[in-house]
Amino acid sequence: MRTWAAVAVICAVGCGGGSDDGGTGAADAAHSGAVDAGDSGPTLEERVTAAEMAAASDPACTAIAEPDGFYWEIGDADRAVGDGSIGADYTANTLLQIASGSKLVWGAYVVERFADDMGAIDVEAMTMRSGYTSFDHCPGALTVAGCFEAGGNAHNAVDDGFYFYGGGHFQRYAIDLGLGAKGKPALAAEIQRLLGEDIELSYWIPEPAAGVQMTPAAYARFLRKILAGELAIGAHLGGAAVCTLPAACPQAHDSPVDKAWHYSYGHWVEDDPATGDGAFSSPGAFGFYPWIDASKSWYGLVARKDTGQGAYLESVACGQAIRRAFMAGAYE
Repeated sequence: MRTWAAVAVICAVGCGGGSDDGGTGAADAAHSGAVDAGDSGPTLEERVTAAEMAAASDPACTAIAEPDGFYWEIGDADRAVGDGSIGADYTANTLLQIASGSKLVWGAYVVERFADDMGAIDVEAMTMRSGYTSFDHCPGALTVAGCFEAGGNAHNAVDDGFYFYGGGHFQRYAIDLGLGAKGKPALAAEIQRLLGEDIELSYWIPEPAAGVQMTPAAYARFLRKILAGELAIGAHLGGAAVCTLPAACPQAHDSPVDKAWHYSYGHWVEDDPATGDGAFSSPGAFGFYPWIDASKSWYGLVARKDTGQGAYLESVACGQAIRRAFMAGAYE
């Protein structure tokens, strides 16, 4: 199988928070993988064929093909250029609880809300350094504030200023932004107010970090709007990114990823010096994995629902295999 060439992307802002440069450091460093109009590299047909082969036969993808399979898609700002269902259970129109795939949606909402004054964003909250690290999920909660309380959220001073992955940061920030009284339909309407009513979504719990329900088709539409420059988050992917791996970073206390990735406004930057390609992503616990490549030319997703532990990492591995085959235009 083709080895994914390492892209050594070093965080331009060090291991702590930094200024928002729109993610140009990661994107520029990995731009060698981009597909430009004048590129003499593989044709689109070759890229799609390679992606299809990876989805069907890469070990990371065959590992999640049973028992229920998955749906995958790759596209650009205009359309899907390749897609497929592996197995019979998932299509572009399957409604899914996307878990932490919700975080990029929330990040896009916040950036859209503060697009004219990015300095007003609570960057510590949006990069999971606000100290609200006790949060658990809130089944049955009726409002954002009720979810905050039911989830046992608390501010832990020992984690203040340190990266600690969890939904409590966004839950508290949503209240600070005046959304505490909103229930599930009202929260969805507020998100759509800024991202567009064409982005069909609902909430199964009133939790910005993990409560969204969407179809792959709706999420793909959201990603295309980012690539097309219709949403402000596109200019800020990777912005103000912070390091996340405790073993490599004194400013990090907890991460569910064992790679030296960074974290930006509700999304990861896959820039591990040994294995990363600089993609921006938002994998969810149940195996929903959406991404935008480092050059902001392509989007992709792997869509399924698996409540087993580690499902998100399995989908990431499959999605990365599809992405690298597509970018290389070959699968070996």
